[in-house]
Formats: sequence, structure tokens, C-alpha cells
Amino acid sequence: MAEKTAHPATRDIREDPSAGTAGAGTVGKPEAAVVRDALGVGVAVGLSGFAFGVTSAGAGLTLLQTCALSLLVFTGASQFALVGALAGGGNPFTAAAGAFFLGTRNAFYGLRLSQLLALPRSVKPFAAQWVIDETTAVALAQPDRRSARLGFTVTGLTLYVLWNLTTLLGALGAEAIGDTAAWGLDAAGPAVFLALLAPMLRTATERATAGIAVVLGLGLLPVLPAGVPVLVAALAAPAVLWARGRRAGKRPEQEEETDR
Repeated sequence: MAEKTAHPATRDIREDPSAGTAGAGTVGKPEAAVVRDALGVGVAVGLSGFAFGVTSAGAGLTLLQTCALSLLVFTGASQFALVGALAGGGNPFTAAAGAFFLGTRNAFYGLRLSQLLALPRSVKPFAAQWVIDETTAVALAQPDRRSARLGFTVTGLTLYVLWNLTTLLGALGAEAIGDTAAWGLDAAGPAVFLALLAPMLRTATERATAGIAVVLGLGLLPVLPAGVPVLVAALAAPAVLWARGRRAGKRPEQEEETDR
């Protein structure tokens, strides 16, 4: 996506992540607005932890295991993928592998945020726990480093506390009502996952990747062990990128033939 022309005083972070925050006080986003936006994201997504708690308990995980996943893993999509594969009877190692590969995107987020936030070395190991989709989105939306740090911190803290609290409540609630499938709550996890994913599919490439992944995942369910179709579906991304690269490479050739 093409970047808009920024005011010279605000280009220090967007074009040079290592630059300082000079001028942030005059052109930066008001702190109240940053906090408001960060709290909105944190609260909206944090409440989804209830669905994870219900789904995890329905998949057979204990209360301790469910809460440990939210405390230590803390990446919603990977958590849902793990318990979903286990609920389908998948091998624990296969389920964990699928969740791991899904969570590797956070490593790439970390590379970008490391430059943008420029946190002290002693703080980075703790901040790494909060490097997820939502904190990255809020931080990158800010015009300067000071606002980015504030947005990242408020989003991460709010989301971490709420996600873990609602995970606990969801798991306790699932244990209290018994069979989650009888109440239809076994569909809560996939529904929330799709709700989080859908707004991210903005371009034709992203929609094509999602569509092919769905076809692969559902088509291979009857023939492969539970959990394996998720791993195979991941091949949709490189396949779409390869096809896109080939199409882009053919365009210059077609233009040359037209010129002749």
C-alpha cells in the first residue's frame, strides 16, 4: 500500500526507525487519543478469551492447562488452532506444530517493532510476550515513537489481563455447564477465529490465499489425520505468492511483444 506524503517532522519514525522522537510533542498524536484507541482494541479482543476458555475446556484440557496456554502462549489464533486440532482428535505434536507455524508471524512483527519502539535491552524479553497482531497494528498506526510505545504498552497490558481473566471465566463456565457440544459452544472457537480473520482479508491476494487454504483444509479432512490438514493448508500462501510472481513476470514480456 502506497504511503501518503508525511510532514517532514513526522517522517523520522516511518522512514528512519532508528531516529529519535524530536518534535513528537508538537506533531504527535495526543496521548488521550492513543490510550483511547489502545483500550478499545484491548477490550474488544480481550473479551474473546471467554470463547477460548470454553473451547479449550470442551477439547478436554484441564483448567490449569487452559490458563497456562493463555498466560504463556498468548497468541489467540495459535491457541484456537491448537485446541481445535485436539478437539478433532489430532495428535498433540501435530496440533502443536500447526499452532507453532501459525504463531511464527509474530517473529516478523517483532523485527519491525524492535526498530520502531527501540526499547531498552532489559525490557525486550518482557515486551516480546505482547508482540501480537493487535499490539503491532496499534503501534504501527502511531505517528511517532512516543505514541507507538504508549499504544503498544496500553494495548498489550489491557489485552493480556482481559484475555487471561476471560479465559479463566470461560473454562470455569464450561466446566459448570458440562458438555459444551450440547450447548453449541463447541462452535465458539471457530466463529471467533473467523471474526478476527475476516477484517484482515483486504486484498485479492489475501482473499485468494484464504480461499485456497479453506479448500485444502476441508478437502483433506476425510483423508488425513486430524491436525494435518491445517499444516497442508499453510501451503496456500507460497502457492499464491508463486503464481502472483509468475504473472508479474509475464507482464513485462507481454508489453515488449506489444511494442514490437
